[in-house]
Amino acid sequence: MTGTTLDTTVPYLNIADPSFSITSDVVHEARERSWYARTNYGIAVLRYDEVSKLLKHPKVRQGSIAWPAHNGITEGPFVDWWNSWILNKEGEEHHRLRRLMNPAFSPKLIARMVPRFQALATELIDNFAEPDRCEFVSEFAEPYAARVIAILLGLPESEWPIIARESATLGLAMGVTFRQELPKIEQALFTLYDYVDELIADRRRNERDDFVTRLVQASRDTDKLSEQELRDGLVLLIFGGFDTTRNQLGLAMQTFTRHPDQWRLLAERPELGRNAVEEVMRVNPTVRWVTREAVEDFTFQDLEIKAGTTIHLFNESAGTDPRVFGEPSFDITAQRPPHFGFGGGAHHCLGHFVARTDMSEALPLLAKRLRDPRILEGAEWLPDSGNTGPVRLPIGFTPGS
Repeated sequence: MTGTTLDTTVPYLNIADPSFSITSDVVHEARERSWYARTNYGIAVLRYDEVSKLLKHPKVRQGSIAWPAHNGITEGPFVDWWNSWILNKEGEEHHRLRRLMNPAFSPKLIARMVPRFQALATELIDNFAEPDRCEFVSEFAEPYAARVIAILLGLPESEWPIIARESATLGLAMGVTFRQELPKIEQALFTLYDYVDELIADRRRNERDDFVTRLVQASRDTDKLSEQELRDGLVLLIFGGFDTTRNQLGLAMQTFTRHPDQWRLLAERPELGRNAVEEVMRVNPTVRWVTREAVEDFTFQDLEIKAGTTIHLFNESAGTDPRVFGEPSFDITAQRPPHFGFGGGAHHCLGHFVARTDMSEALPLLAKRLRDPRILEGAEWLPDSGNTGPVRLPIGFTPGS
Protein backbone atom coordinates (compact mmCIF):
# COMPACT_ATOMS: atom_id res chain seq x y z
CA MET A 1 0.00 0.00 0.00
CA THR A 2 1.25 3.47 -0.73
CA GLY A 3 0.31 6.70 0.90
CA THR A 4 -3.34 6.35 1.97
CA THR A 5 -3.98 8.30 5.17
CA LEU A 6 -5.92 6.10 7.59
CA ASP A 7 -7.74 7.05 10.77
CA THR A 8 -5.79 5.38 13.57
CA THR A 9 -9.00 5.01 15.59
CA VAL A 10 -10.36 2.41 13.15
CA PRO A 11 -9.58 -1.27 13.83
CA TYR A 12 -6.30 -2.89 12.80
CA LEU A 13 -6.15 -6.49 11.54
CA ASN A 14 -2.85 -8.34 11.27
CA ILE A 15 -3.75 -10.47 8.27
CA ALA A 16 -0.14 -11.71 7.95
CA ASP A 17 -0.39 -13.51 11.31
CA PRO A 18 -0.59 -17.29 10.65
CA SER A 19 -3.30 -17.54 13.30
CA PHE A 20 -5.46 -14.81 11.74
CA SER A 21 -8.96 -15.98 10.82
CA ILE A 22 -11.01 -13.95 8.37
CA THR A 23 -14.26 -15.34 9.83
CA SER A 24 -13.33 -14.65 13.46
CA ASP A 25 -15.15 -12.62 16.08
CA VAL A 26 -12.28 -10.14 15.84
CA VAL A 27 -13.24 -9.34 12.24
CA HIS A 28 -16.97 -9.21 13.03
CA GLU A 29 -16.34 -6.89 15.97
CA ALA A 30 -14.22 -4.66 13.72
CA ARG A 31 -17.12 -4.56 11.24
CA GLU A 32 -19.36 -3.15 13.97
CA ARG A 33 -16.87 -0.38 14.70
CA SER A 34 -16.05 0.66 11.14
CA TRP A 35 -16.79 -0.17 7.50
CA TYR A 36 -13.08 -0.77 6.97
CA ALA A 37 -10.02 -1.88 8.93
CA ARG A 38 -6.33 -1.09 8.58
CA THR A 39 -4.10 -4.06 7.76
CA ASN A 40 -0.46 -4.79 6.95
CA TYR A 41 -1.50 -4.99 3.27
CA GLY A 42 -3.72 -1.99 2.67
CA ILE A 43 -7.30 -1.74 3.85
CA ALA A 44 -9.92 -4.44 4.49
CA VAL A 45 -13.52 -3.59 3.61
CA LEU A 46 -15.92 -5.33 5.99
CA ARG A 47 -19.51 -4.30 5.20
CA TYR A 48 -21.83 -5.41 2.43
CA ASP A 49 -22.74 -2.06 0.85
CA GLU A 50 -19.14 -0.82 0.72
CA VAL A 51 -17.88 -4.12 -0.73
CA SER A 52 -20.62 -3.99 -3.38
CA LYS A 53 -19.71 -0.45 -4.41
CA LEU A 54 -15.95 -0.94 -4.43
CA LEU A 55 -16.18 -4.12 -6.53
CA LYS A 56 -17.64 -1.97 -9.30
CA HIS A 57 -15.74 1.27 -8.63
CA PRO A 58 -14.22 2.76 -11.81
CA LYS A 59 -10.99 3.75 -10.05
CA VAL A 60 -9.94 0.26 -8.91
CA ARG A 61 -8.55 -2.70 -10.81
CA GLN A 62 -8.09 -6.40 -10.09
CA GLY A 63 -5.46 -6.60 -7.37
CA SER A 64 -3.86 -10.00 -7.97
CA ILE A 65 -1.79 -9.01 -11.02
CA ALA A 66 1.21 -8.06 -8.84
CA TRP A 67 1.31 -11.30 -6.81
CA PRO A 68 4.24 -12.94 -8.67
CA ALA A 69 6.29 -9.74 -8.45
CA HIS A 70 5.56 -9.53 -4.69
CA ASN A 71 7.27 -12.92 -4.47
CA GLY A 72 10.27 -11.82 -6.54
CA ILE A 73 9.12 -13.61 -9.72
CA THR A 74 9.02 -11.21 -12.65
CA GLU A 75 9.49 -13.38 -15.73
CA GLY A 76 9.13 -16.90 -17.07
CA PRO A 77 6.29 -19.15 -18.26
CA PHE A 78 4.28 -18.92 -15.06
CA VAL A 79 4.33 -15.13 -15.07
CA ASP A 80 3.30 -15.11 -18.74
CA TRP A 81 0.37 -17.39 -17.94
CA TRP A 82 -0.63 -15.40 -14.84
CA ASN A 83 -0.59 -12.14 -16.78
CA SER A 84 -2.78 -13.71 -19.48
CA TRP A 85 -5.69 -14.38 -17.10
CA ILE A 86 -8.92 -12.68 -18.06
CA LEU A 87 -9.13 -11.90 -14.32
CA ASN A 88 -5.98 -9.80 -14.63
CA LYS A 89 -7.04 -7.89 -17.74
CA GLU A 90 -8.77 -4.53 -17.64
CA GLY A 91 -10.84 -2.31 -19.90
CA GLU A 92 -11.39 -3.20 -23.55
CA GLU A 93 -8.91 -6.08 -23.42
CA HIS A 94 -10.94 -7.69 -20.62
CA HIS A 95 -14.27 -7.05 -22.39
CA ARG A 96 -12.92 -8.55 -25.62
CA LEU A 97 -11.89 -11.80 -23.93
CA ARG A 98 -15.27 -12.08 -22.19
CA ARG A 99 -17.11 -11.51 -25.49
CA LEU A 100 -15.14 -14.27 -27.16
CA MET A 101 -15.28 -16.78 -24.31
CA ASN A 102 -18.86 -16.27 -23.08
CA PRO A 103 -20.59 -18.43 -25.74
CA ALA A 104 -18.69 -21.50 -24.53
CA PHE A 105 -20.34 -21.09 -21.10
CA SER A 106 -23.85 -21.43 -22.56
CA PRO A 107 -26.37 -22.39 -19.83
CA LYS A 108 -28.11 -24.69 -22.34
CA LEU A 109 -24.83 -26.53 -22.99
CA ILE A 110 -24.10 -26.92 -19.27
CA ALA A 111 -27.69 -28.00 -18.52
CA ARG A 112 -27.26 -30.99 -20.85
CA MET A 113 -24.57 -32.27 -18.48
CA VAL A 114 -26.83 -32.35 -15.40
CA PRO A 115 -27.72 -36.08 -15.67
CA ARG A 116 -24.01 -36.89 -15.93
CA PHE A 117 -23.23 -34.79 -12.84
CA GLN A 118 -25.98 -36.63 -10.92
CA ALA A 119 -24.70 -40.03 -12.02
CA LEU A 120 -21.16 -39.07 -11.06
CA ALA A 121 -22.18 -37.98 -7.55
CA THR A 122 -24.13 -41.22 -7.06
CA GLU A 123 -21.21 -43.34 -8.30
CA LEU A 124 -18.75 -41.70 -5.92
CA ILE A 125 -21.04 -42.15 -2.91
CA ASP A 126 -21.67 -45.79 -3.86
CA ASN A 127 -17.90 -46.35 -3.93
CA PHE A 128 -17.11 -45.01 -0.45
CA ALA A 129 -14.71 -47.45 1.21
CA GLU A 130 -16.88 -47.68 4.33
CA PRO A 131 -20.68 -47.62 4.60
CA ASP A 132 -21.00 -45.01 7.35
CA ARG A 133 -17.97 -42.76 7.00
CA CYS A 134 -15.77 -41.23 4.32
CA GLU A 135 -12.79 -38.96 3.87
CA PHE A 136 -14.83 -36.36 2.04
CA VAL A 137 -12.04 -34.56 0.17
CA SER A 138 -10.31 -37.58 -1.39
CA GLU A 139 -13.43 -39.76 -1.78
CA PHE A 140 -15.85 -37.13 -3.07
CA ALA A 141 -14.90 -33.46 -3.46
CA GLU A 142 -11.61 -34.00 -5.30
CA PRO A 143 -12.72 -36.67 -7.79
CA TYR A 144 -16.06 -34.92 -8.34
CA ALA A 145 -14.45 -31.56 -9.14
CA ALA A 146 -11.78 -33.12 -11.39
CA ARG A 147 -14.20 -35.38 -13.25
CA VAL A 148 -16.63 -32.49 -13.83
CA ILE A 149 -13.75 -30.70 -15.57
CA ALA A 150 -13.05 -33.84 -17.62
CA ILE A 151 -16.74 -34.06 -18.61
CA LEU A 152 -16.82 -30.39 -19.55
CA LEU A 153 -13.70 -30.64 -21.71
CA GLY A 154 -14.38 -34.07 -23.18
CA LEU A 155 -11.34 -35.67 -21.52
CA PRO A 156 -11.34 -39.31 -20.36
CA GLU A 157 -12.69 -39.26 -16.81
CA SER A 158 -10.14 -41.90 -15.87
CA GLU A 159 -7.50 -39.17 -16.08
CA TRP A 160 -9.03 -37.18 -13.24
CA PRO A 161 -6.09 -37.88 -10.86
CA ILE A 162 -3.77 -36.05 -13.27
CA ILE A 163 -6.12 -33.06 -13.45
CA ALA A 164 -6.37 -33.03 -9.65
CA ARG A 165 -2.63 -33.44 -9.04
CA GLU A 166 -1.44 -30.84 -11.53
CA SER A 167 -4.14 -28.33 -10.55
CA ALA A 168 -3.27 -28.74 -6.87
CA THR A 169 0.42 -28.23 -7.69
CA LEU A 170 -0.40 -25.11 -9.68
CA GLY A 171 -2.35 -23.91 -6.65
CA LEU A 172 0.90 -23.76 -4.65
CA ALA A 173 1.48 -20.47 -6.47
CA MET A 174 -1.19 -18.91 -4.23
CA GLY A 175 0.72 -19.70 -1.04
CA VAL A 176 3.67 -18.39 0.90
CA THR A 177 6.03 -21.05 -0.52
CA PHE A 178 5.42 -19.84 -4.10
CA ARG A 179 9.04 -18.96 -4.88
CA GLN A 180 10.50 -22.22 -3.52
CA GLU A 181 7.89 -24.30 -5.35
CA LEU A 182 8.25 -22.50 -8.69
CA PRO A 183 10.02 -25.36 -10.62
CA LYS A 184 7.31 -27.82 -9.57
CA ILE A 185 4.58 -25.27 -10.36
CA GLU A 186 5.94 -24.60 -13.84
CA GLN A 187 6.20 -28.33 -14.56
CA ALA A 188 2.50 -28.68 -13.68
CA LEU A 189 1.75 -25.78 -16.02
CA PHE A 190 3.61 -27.53 -18.86
CA THR A 191 1.66 -30.76 -18.22
CA LEU A 192 -1.66 -28.93 -18.44
CA TYR A 193 -0.51 -27.12 -21.61
CA ASP A 194 0.16 -30.54 -23.17
CA TYR A 195 -3.40 -31.56 -22.29
CA VAL A 196 -5.04 -28.52 -23.83
CA ASP A 197 -2.83 -28.62 -26.94
CA GLU A 198 -4.12 -32.13 -27.65
CA LEU A 199 -7.70 -30.98 -26.99
CA ILE A 200 -7.40 -28.01 -29.35
CA ALA A 201 -5.84 -30.13 -32.10
CA ASP A 202 -8.55 -32.78 -31.73
CA ARG A 203 -11.43 -30.28 -31.97
CA ARG A 204 -9.88 -28.72 -35.06
CA ARG A 205 -9.95 -32.17 -36.66
CA ASN A 206 -13.28 -33.30 -35.18
CA GLU A 207 -15.73 -30.55 -34.28
CA ARG A 208 -18.37 -31.36 -31.66
CA ASP A 209 -21.22 -29.48 -30.08
CA ASP A 210 -19.24 -28.97 -26.88
CA PHE A 211 -17.41 -26.46 -24.74
CA VAL A 212 -13.94 -26.80 -26.27
CA THR A 213 -15.20 -26.64 -29.86
CA ARG A 214 -16.98 -23.38 -29.07
CA LEU A 215 -13.78 -21.88 -27.73
CA VAL A 216 -11.80 -23.12 -30.75
CA GLN A 217 -14.39 -21.65 -33.10
CA ALA A 218 -14.16 -18.34 -31.24
CA SER A 219 -10.54 -18.22 -32.35
CA ARG A 220 -11.54 -18.37 -36.03
CA ASP A 221 -13.63 -15.20 -36.25
CA THR A 222 -12.38 -11.82 -37.38
CA ASP A 223 -12.04 -10.77 -33.75
CA LYS A 224 -10.42 -13.94 -32.50
CA LEU A 225 -8.66 -15.57 -29.61
CA SER A 226 -5.00 -16.01 -30.38
CA GLU A 227 -3.57 -19.50 -30.09
CA GLN A 228 -1.91 -18.53 -26.82
CA GLU A 229 -5.08 -16.95 -25.43
CA LEU A 230 -6.93 -20.18 -26.19
CA ARG A 231 -4.27 -22.33 -24.47
CA ASP A 232 -4.00 -20.01 -21.48
CA GLY A 233 -7.78 -19.78 -21.04
CA LEU A 234 -8.25 -23.56 -21.06
CA VAL A 235 -5.49 -24.10 -18.49
CA LEU A 236 -7.07 -21.44 -16.28
CA LEU A 237 -10.44 -23.18 -16.60
CA ILE A 238 -8.97 -26.53 -15.51
CA PHE A 239 -7.14 -25.02 -12.56
CA GLY A 240 -9.83 -22.62 -11.37
CA GLY A 241 -12.74 -24.98 -11.88
CA PHE A 242 -11.12 -27.79 -9.92
CA ASP A 243 -9.74 -25.79 -7.01
CA THR A 244 -12.83 -23.74 -6.15
CA THR A 245 -15.38 -26.57 -6.52
CA ARG A 246 -13.35 -28.99 -4.39
CA ASN A 247 -12.92 -26.42 -1.64
CA GLN A 248 -16.49 -25.13 -1.74
CA LEU A 249 -18.00 -28.61 -1.47
CA GLY A 250 -15.91 -29.24 1.65
CA LEU A 251 -16.99 -25.94 3.16
CA ALA A 252 -20.61 -26.80 2.36
CA MET A 253 -20.32 -29.98 4.40
CA GLN A 254 -18.77 -28.04 7.27
CA THR A 255 -21.66 -25.56 7.18
CA PHE A 256 -24.41 -28.18 7.02
CA THR A 257 -22.97 -30.16 9.95
CA ARG A 258 -23.62 -26.99 11.96
CA HIS A 259 -27.20 -26.80 10.65
CA PRO A 260 -28.57 -30.38 10.58
CA ASP A 261 -32.18 -29.20 10.15
CA GLN A 262 -31.20 -27.55 6.86
CA TRP A 263 -29.43 -30.73 5.69
CA ARG A 264 -32.56 -32.76 6.37
CA LEU A 265 -34.63 -30.17 4.50
CA LEU A 266 -32.30 -30.38 1.49
CA ALA A 267 -32.70 -34.17 1.42
CA GLU A 268 -36.48 -33.76 1.41
CA ARG A 269 -36.52 -30.92 -1.13
CA PRO A 270 -33.71 -31.42 -3.68
CA GLU A 271 -35.06 -28.51 -5.73
CA LEU A 272 -33.45 -26.29 -3.08
CA GLY A 273 -29.98 -27.36 -4.28
CA ARG A 274 -29.28 -24.15 -6.16
CA ASN A 275 -30.42 -21.97 -3.28
CA ALA A 276 -28.33 -24.10 -0.90
CA VAL A 277 -25.22 -23.29 -2.95
CA GLU A 278 -25.95 -19.55 -2.72
CA GLU A 279 -26.54 -19.70 1.03
CA VAL A 280 -23.35 -21.69 1.67
CA MET A 281 -21.31 -19.27 -0.43
CA ARG A 282 -22.80 -16.33 1.44
CA VAL A 283 -21.73 -17.55 4.88
CA ASN A 284 -18.75 -19.80 4.08
CA PRO A 285 -17.13 -18.92 0.72
CA THR A 286 -13.87 -20.53 -0.38
CA VAL A 287 -12.77 -17.15 -1.77
CA ARG A 288 -12.43 -15.39 1.57
CA TRP A 289 -11.48 -12.04 0.08
CA VAL A 290 -11.38 -10.34 -3.30
CA THR A 291 -8.48 -7.97 -3.91
CA ARG A 292 -8.57 -4.68 -5.78
CA GLU A 293 -5.95 -1.96 -6.28
CA ALA A 294 -6.58 1.78 -6.62
CA VAL A 295 -5.41 2.95 -10.05
CA GLU A 296 -5.64 6.64 -9.10
CA ASP A 297 -6.34 8.78 -6.06
CA PHE A 298 -10.01 8.95 -5.03
CA THR A 299 -12.22 9.58 -2.01
CA PHE A 300 -14.65 6.94 -0.78
CA GLN A 301 -16.91 7.38 2.27
CA ASP A 302 -14.69 10.32 3.35
CA LEU A 303 -11.60 8.12 3.17
CA GLU A 304 -8.88 9.38 0.85
CA ILE A 305 -7.46 6.40 -1.02
CA LYS A 306 -4.19 6.87 -2.88
CA ALA A 307 -3.21 5.21 -6.14
CA GLY A 308 -1.54 1.87 -5.47
CA THR A 309 -3.52 1.14 -2.30
CA THR A 310 -4.44 -2.51 -1.88
CA ILE A 311 -8.13 -3.02 -1.03
CA HIS A 312 -9.21 -6.39 0.37
CA LEU A 313 -12.97 -6.97 0.15
CA PHE A 314 -13.90 -9.50 2.86
CA ASN A 315 -16.56 -11.85 1.43
CA GLU A 316 -17.75 -13.62 4.56
CA SER A 317 -17.87 -10.41 6.58
CA ALA A 318 -19.93 -8.74 3.84
CA GLY A 319 -22.15 -11.80 3.39
CA THR A 320 -23.06 -11.89 7.08
CA ASP A 321 -23.35 -8.12 7.60
CA PRO A 322 -26.28 -7.64 10.02
CA ARG A 323 -27.16 -4.30 8.34
CA VAL A 324 -28.25 -6.30 5.31
CA PHE A 325 -28.93 -9.84 6.55
CA GLY A 326 -30.13 -9.29 10.13
CA GLU A 327 -29.18 -11.67 12.90
CA PRO A 328 -26.86 -14.56 11.96
CA SER A 329 -28.85 -17.27 10.21
CA PHE A 330 -28.56 -20.05 7.65
CA ASP A 331 -31.73 -20.77 5.68
CA ILE A 332 -31.69 -22.47 2.28
CA THR A 333 -35.26 -21.31 1.58
CA ALA A 334 -34.44 -17.61 2.03
CA GLN A 335 -34.03 -15.20 -0.87
CA ARG A 336 -31.00 -13.01 -0.16
CA PRO A 337 -29.17 -10.15 -1.86
CA PRO A 338 -26.34 -11.51 -4.06
CA HIS A 339 -23.18 -12.76 -2.35
CA PHE A 340 -19.67 -12.02 -3.64
CA GLY A 341 -18.32 -15.57 -3.74
CA PHE A 342 -17.90 -15.27 -7.51
CA GLY A 343 -16.54 -11.72 -7.32
CA GLY A 344 -18.54 -8.94 -8.90
CA GLY A 345 -18.55 -6.10 -11.36
CA ALA A 346 -16.55 -6.52 -14.56
CA HIS A 347 -14.59 -9.40 -13.02
CA HIS A 348 -17.57 -11.59 -12.08
CA CYS A 349 -16.43 -15.21 -12.50
CA LEU A 350 -16.89 -16.39 -16.09
CA GLY A 351 -17.45 -20.00 -15.01
CA HIS A 352 -19.97 -19.30 -12.27
CA PHE A 353 -22.80 -21.16 -14.03
CA VAL A 354 -20.72 -24.36 -14.25
CA ALA A 355 -19.83 -24.21 -10.55
CA ARG A 356 -23.39 -23.39 -9.51
CA THR A 357 -24.77 -26.26 -11.59
CA ASP A 358 -22.37 -29.02 -10.53
CA MET A 359 -22.60 -28.16 -6.83
CA SER A 360 -26.40 -27.74 -6.87
CA GLU A 361 -26.69 -31.30 -8.23
CA ALA A 362 -24.17 -32.80 -5.80
CA LEU A 363 -25.45 -31.36 -2.52
CA PRO A 364 -29.04 -32.77 -2.58
CA LEU A 365 -27.72 -36.23 -3.47
CA LEU A 366 -25.23 -36.03 -0.61
CA ALA A 367 -28.01 -34.89 1.74
CA LYS A 368 -30.14 -37.88 0.77
CA ARG A 369 -27.37 -40.45 1.17
CA LEU A 370 -25.32 -39.00 4.07
CA ARG A 371 -27.82 -38.56 6.90
CA ASP A 372 -26.86 -36.77 10.13
CA PRO A 373 -23.28 -35.99 9.00
CA ARG A 374 -20.67 -35.09 11.59
CA ILE A 375 -17.01 -34.13 11.22
CA LEU A 376 -14.73 -36.72 12.79
CA GLU A 377 -11.30 -36.34 14.36
CA GLY A 378 -8.45 -35.70 11.92
CA ALA A 379 -9.83 -32.86 9.83
CA GLU A 380 -7.16 -30.56 8.36
CA TRP A 381 -7.79 -27.11 6.91
CA LEU A 382 -6.01 -24.57 4.77
CA PRO A 383 -5.44 -21.21 6.54
CA ASP A 384 -8.63 -19.18 6.98
CA SER A 385 -7.59 -16.41 4.59
CA GLY A 386 -7.32 -15.90 0.84
CA ASN A 387 -8.79 -19.11 -0.62
CA THR A 388 -9.55 -21.82 1.92
CA GLY A 389 -11.09 -25.25 2.36
CA PRO A 390 -10.41 -28.65 3.90
CA VAL A 391 -7.28 -30.67 3.14
CA ARG A 392 -8.79 -33.70 4.89
CA LEU A 393 -12.40 -33.95 6.08
CA PRO A 394 -13.38 -37.26 7.72
CA ILE A 395 -17.17 -37.43 8.00
CA GLY A 396 -19.32 -39.95 9.81
CA PHE A 397 -22.97 -40.37 8.79
CA THR A 398 -26.01 -42.63 8.83
CA PRO A 399 -26.38 -44.21 5.37
CA GLY A 400 -29.50 -43.18 3.47
CA SER A 401 -31.00 -44.67 0.36
